[in-house]
Amino acid sequence: MSPKIHAHRVRRMVEFAETDMAGIAHFSNFYRWMEAAEHALFRAAGLSVHRTSAELDSGFARVDARCSFRSPLRYQEWFELEVLVAKMGRSSMRYAFVFRRCDGEHGRAAEPPIALGSITAVHIPKKPGSTEMRSSPIPEDIREHLEEAPPEKLAQLEVENS
Repeated sequence: MSPKIHAHRVRRMVEFAETDMAGIAHFSNFYRWMEAAEHALFRAAGLSVHRTSAELDSGFARVDARCSFRSPLRYQEWFELEVLVAKMGRSSMRYAFVFRRCDGEHGRAAEPPIALGSITAVHIPKKPGSTEMRSSPIPEDIREHLEEAPPEKLAQLEVENS
């Protein structure tokens, strides 16, 4: 079995369509980028956030999403987005996200963070055709591949977020 992971990093450049009239990344994109990083974390662990079968569909419904902005990202700037598993409960997961400007696709990420975010998602299985949605324990295969980030890594983010 491959080792568990608790974090994943994604790099990308701000595209023109993601900016406002001033050439600054629109705030709504930070939420899209956080969700894309969550999906990349799952793929890095050999998993998917959404599962479909003849008997059951399951995924993670968002119950909370936040982002605090410290410095603007502009058109064609590169940034790195790190996602960490901050907490894994019985049926929910909370992720922490750190946005850092970086020097190109392979360059070093800069300090301090330009934005910090979090998403809390609840595992929801649903029978096809049903409208009933109730939380359910996180599947074991997810627990076998993902784990909470070390407390010292998360404590560092709390200091940065204050």
